[in-house]
Amino acid sequence: MSARPEPATPGDRVTGLVRALRAHGFGIGTGETVDAGLAVTAVGFEDRERVREALAATLLHGAGQRRVFDHVFDLYFPLRDPGERDPGRAPEREAGEEPRPAAAGPEETAALRERLAAALAAADEAALNLLAVEAVGALGGFGATPGSDGWSSYQTLSRLRPETLLARVRQALRDAGAAGGAEFADRLTDDEIRRRIEDFRERVRTEARRRVALRQGRDRVARRAVAATPDRVDFLLAGRDQLDELRRTVRPLARRLATRLAARRRRAARGEIDLRRTLRRSLSTGGVPVRPVLRRRRPGRPELVLLCDVSGSVAGFAHFTMLLVQALHDQFSRVRVFAFVNRVDEVTDLVARGRTDPAGLGERILAEATLTGWHGQSDYGTALGEFAERYADALGPRSVVFVLGDARTNRSDPNLPALKLIADRARRVYWLNPEQPALWSTGDSVAHAYAELVDMRPCRNARQLAELIGRLLPV
Repeated sequence: MSARPEPATPGDRVTGLVRALRAHGFGIGTGETVDAGLAVTAVGFEDRERVREALAATLLHGAGQRRVFDHVFDLYFPLRDPGERDPGRAPEREAGEEPRPAAAGPEETAALRERLAAALAAADEAALNLLAVEAVGALGGFGATPGSDGWSSYQTLSRLRPETLLARVRQALRDAGAAGGAEFADRLTDDEIRRRIEDFRERVRTEARRRVALRQGRDRVARRAVAATPDRVDFLLAGRDQLDELRRTVRPLARRLATRLAARRRRAARGEIDLRRTLRRSLSTGGVPVRPVLRRRRPGRPELVLLCDVSGSVAGFAHFTMLLVQALHDQFSRVRVFAFVNRVDEVTDLVARGRTDPAGLGERILAEATLTGWHGQSDYGTALGEFAERYADALGPRSVVFVLGDARTNRSDPNLPALKLIADRARRVYWLNPEQPALWSTGDSVAHAYAELVDMRPCRNARQLAELIGRLLPV
């Protein structure tokens, strides 16, 4: 695979960095790019960390973007010269040439572990950087042909096992008199050692990405091998840690949405032009509408109803949306939240209490609400029918309903008449589906059948969710 030529000048690296960050959804304009170039010109390129901070100060809009920025920065401004050949890797081989040497054996691995323990105990940054380079070169290579050669941080760390060095590093610190022997001091020391080990693991990941980028091109690796910011992580693929990080963004996201909704409400309050009265007033100015007359109105805040599937992989999407809407409750005259698997129950009070413990919201809903009947699989038809029968009072001419779910009925009756009844009684009904449209109506999904009755939109991550709520809600 032919890699894209590496940036030849520092300026090219800055523009490459900006291009990669834009691919991750960072809103970086031309003016900010110019500011970044001026900043690095002012600080110079001799001190890598100073360059990092200068670029971060000019390109980032929030602390949540820093992790992605650091990973991309390490690709475009690596510790080592991008033209330097990787240790342990021979130059590109021709046909019939001998394969590169095998991975390090047990003795070499043991020697690396000894040096790593000493560097961790001394907190030697330079030594840890060098060890990360050596470890990936000796333990992380795989493949036997130029097209398949690669570098794996997972393989490196599973062979080196730095997490098993805690006791050895602790003993080295005790021998040096750093821990003092007290139990409390030992606990603090262990936490610090774990932090150093995790920092070294990140150095190994960075080095592996850098080596892959030498073969495949920085732009390609920056797009595919760097994890996205939390607001761009797919709800259906997000792990527990990513969902926890998303929950921590609920409050700032709600504040931004509230500001956007308030601005829309102010614009709507001005009203539209009353053409008849404007033309009548223009008679006094010779038919020229000098002063247009506005048809003023007093918009009422809508009532919001959430109907959420909390089963399986869509539960994380539903829980995050519940918390976001609860944080926005001041923007609506009333908010009611309903959850279902195959039975429906109102969970408005549980979601309100979720502000103090957002991580435990899902467990509380499953424990305290009646969401299942004689089986535990999702059944949209039964749930929609029960909602239309039991909670019809939640719907009215000012009600906006958001249905959250993937529309997979486990091949049960979709109960289209119940959804039509809900759509007829409410002002608007929007269905937010966390699956991509290509998967709608595949397998047991009846998404396209529901989409004929209500407005169904794909909503795969927090950024899309915020955009949809800010755009679709009436004011």
